[in-house]
Amino acid sequence: MKFGIFYEHQLPRPWTGTSEQQLINDALDQIELADSLGVQYLWEVEHHFLEEYSHSSAPEVFLAAASQRTRRMRIGHGVVQTAPGYNHPARVAERIAMLDLVSNGRVEFGSGESASEAELGGFGVDRDTKRQAWLEGLEVAVRCMTETPFGGVDGQFVSMPPRNVVPKPVQTPHPPLWVACSRRDTILLAAEHGIGALSFAFVEPEEARAWVDDYEAVLADRCVPVGLSVNPQVACVTPMMCARDEDVALERGLEGANFFGYSLAHFYVFGDHVPASTDVWAEFLERRATTGYSPEAALAARHQTLGARAAAGDQTGLRGAIGTPEQLRRFLRRYEEAGIDQLIFVMQAGHNRHEDIMESIALFGTEVLPEFAERDERASRAKAERLAPLVERALARRLRHDPTLPEGYVVRAIPKQMVEAAADDRARQWLESLADTQAAGLHDEEFQRLVDG
Repeated sequence: MKFGIFYEHQLPRPWTGTSEQQLINDALDQIELADSLGVQYLWEVEHHFLEEYSHSSAPEVFLAAASQRTRRMRIGHGVVQTAPGYNHPARVAERIAMLDLVSNGRVEFGSGESASEAELGGFGVDRDTKRQAWLEGLEVAVRCMTETPFGGVDGQFVSMPPRNVVPKPVQTPHPPLWVACSRRDTILLAAEHGIGALSFAFVEPEEARAWVDDYEAVLADRCVPVGLSVNPQVACVTPMMCARDEDVALERGLEGANFFGYSLAHFYVFGDHVPASTDVWAEFLERRATTGYSPEAALAARHQTLGARAAAGDQTGLRGAIGTPEQLRRFLRRYEEAGIDQLIFVMQAGHNRHEDIMESIALFGTEVLPEFAERDERASRAKAERLAPLVERALARRLRHDPTLPEGYVVRAIPKQMVEAAADDRARQWLESLADTQAAGLHDEEFQRLVDG
């Protein structure tokens, strides 16, 4: 089993003028340390307008910066919102390819559809068709990365004429594909399309085992890959904070973990939000006893076997991998035994402190990670060999799409279109002579006027 770290770039109120800058700089320091200790993956979300919960609207910029601070770590979009209302598929392909180039082939391409009114309404994405829009956007983005030239599309959500989309990614046929999952039905959706499942639900290891079994059953029976390769992996997310003393770990990590869960539900389930006004952190402190976390639950969680949740009577809250190195080892082995390919840690949450996160990464990297890294290469190779026949059969079900240009297709410069439409022989002769003068490095004021529009 491999490990990753996950960023929403949470920033609970109150803020100052430098809060966002400090948040990003701290995250880059954390990532650099994690990479040096052998943590294999970085995942960064794309969200818009979700104040306090996620200040991560341009993940490709942050990931590009992270790629220059790391050497081995895989650089993961977790996720790009691929519905064309959010991002045009050609632009997605261009950004993924460029990130793959600057990271020397370390990109993981996760995609998703989002389900918050803040985002759907903000970009005019219809919630009733958002899944179809996600899939069409993903299909077109993959085609843009892999077809030379892209043969064009006239779809339900995006239309685009033939173009050669450049640059192309380092990895062939394209970076590994993933999709955000939160329920069993999206796990099955991932398997149907041959995409890795990024499970962002906080589930117990034993529940995760059932998800792995379901994924592989669908892969064997009815997978038709959306891409030109299959990525048959399942990843899970969990809060994490590691300290030598359990009480210290709980004090440093539990409140942030539970604000993560509360702020997510605020935007996706039960919240009323007034932009630039609602204080989600204050609401969390006021309501946490009845909506997922209380100090009493934290006390009751002491000395328990670690699980995705901690409970005190009727009160439950997130716990996950918050504890000592030995507690973490026992908890993480259960995910490994369940067949999870990667466990992704949420540490930057709520008001969790940078120095505590750095100490947690260092302790995990030196005292917990080596045991799992020893077993991972052998286990990954065995799984790939076991699933190879299923992957081969899945790829055989995929319909080939050979890009072809319509006969005589050409992209004609706008002034040339205007001249031909006007049937002006003198203008046509001038354009032909202009090609010669430009080839010789000459230009005139009329040429510059045309270039400037």
